[in-house]
Amino acid sequence: MPHTLHRFVPYSRFGTLPEALYTRLSATPVRAPRLLAWNAPLAAHLGFEPDPAAQPHLAEILAGNRLPESASPLASVYSGHQFGSYVPQLGDGRALLIGEHATPDGEILELQLKGAGPTPYSRGADGRSVLRSAIREYLASEALHGLGIPTTRALGLVGSDDMVLREAPEPLAVLLRVAPSFVRFGHFEFCYWSGDHATLRQLADWVIEHFYPACRDDPAPYAALLREVSERTAALIARWQAVGFCHGVMNSDNMSILGLTLDYGPFGFMNGFNAQHICNHSDTLGRYAYHRQPEISLWNLYCLAQALTPLCEQDALNDVLKDYQAVFEARYGEQMQAKLGLKTWMESDWELLGRLLVLLQQSGTDWTIFWRALSQLDTAASRLRDMFIDREAFDAWTQDYLARLELDGTPREDRVARMNTCNPVYVLRNHLAETAIRKAQDEQDTSEIERLRRCLSEPFREQAEFADYALPPPDWASEISVSCSS
Repeated sequence: MPHTLHRFVPYSRFGTLPEALYTRLSATPVRAPRLLAWNAPLAAHLGFEPDPAAQPHLAEILAGNRLPESASPLASVYSGHQFGSYVPQLGDGRALLIGEHATPDGEILELQLKGAGPTPYSRGADGRSVLRSAIREYLASEALHGLGIPTTRALGLVGSDDMVLREAPEPLAVLLRVAPSFVRFGHFEFCYWSGDHATLRQLADWVIEHFYPACRDDPAPYAALLREVSERTAALIARWQAVGFCHGVMNSDNMSILGLTLDYGPFGFMNGFNAQHICNHSDTLGRYAYHRQPEISLWNLYCLAQALTPLCEQDALNDVLKDYQAVFEARYGEQMQAKLGLKTWMESDWELLGRLLVLLQQSGTDWTIFWRALSQLDTAASRLRDMFIDREAFDAWTQDYLARLELDGTPREDRVARMNTCNPVYVLRNHLAETAIRKAQDEQDTSEIERLRRCLSEPFREQAEFADYALPPPDWASEISVSCSS
């Protein structure tokens, strides 16, 4: 029998940690919440009733207005390096952990309301999410999950006629998201910079106990913890780079200790390839541009390493991070090997890939469309050729690529199948999310949210009913601007 949200028994392992890390408080009520989205497949996976009509008081629960009597929601500290500077209390501490839930297969996941009202960590802000950002996070987290990229998930979304002020008044929304844990690098930094080394140790031990138990037996368990986090982070960023995903605001508070994609703000999937692409209008210096994501993740890992120095020798922590670049390159090489349809990766393949990236950059070739079409090079050469300004240079690259494929010796059918399992047909382009937002805000029509979610749950499979989502972006898409304001 599936569970319903109003009857789940909340418990929080995070709530067993020292109270220096959180404050228990209730959500701020939302006036007349209405259900905008319910992720039925995720609900079924979690063991919840997938039919929203069979979920009593669902909108009230998703808004935080009505939680089980035994619930003891808590808001976590929110701290970290913001655009390169440490900030002891950031302004986005607007999430409430309402409890944990064990899935039918035994996985324990936290349930968290984002936008449920002010907390001691929202630094005087209203603690709310606006509808546009909540829709974007709902869709983006499910899009990355469909791509096989580690991420938080989105279970439900409610809206209201209540308004909140950003650049202008906007309708509010509350998002229910799930993850094994929402602990970030910033949690460790908070303990370090506040001088609370006892809580720092308890937090590190708690993370090891629940998520990295193999580290317990290591002679240097906290260095081992950093190594595990570093390797997961490197693998995550490699996956981002491969699909052209830009996070947009890689502050250390937005870095998951589990290597998950976390906190979708001004993210964006690239259209035309530009290694210097900046998806965040607020990032005027390009700190978080696409090509800088690997080095910024390492920078954030050094912030985490610094926070761990009261528990471990700094030299041991630095030695761990010396391996980051090699790990990232190995994981990125695996991604690009698959995208090129190669069963092996040779050192000379870096040069072949580099030449291709230069051509893509020169032409601003659509990243997603090009890679999906590349598997059909032998039958669609003219289509691919027309994606480049310097067609003769692409012809020369094509000859070298075909020679490399012949050396690889993979049958065409196997190569195409391999490429089509890692080069998606569909990604959440900004204009697709914007269309869903405008329909929800202007027409009170939320059907586009569900239509997009269904498509993006299977991004590698061509789906005739969603052919419009695979087209190049329209001209008006260039006018879309996303920033940290949400």
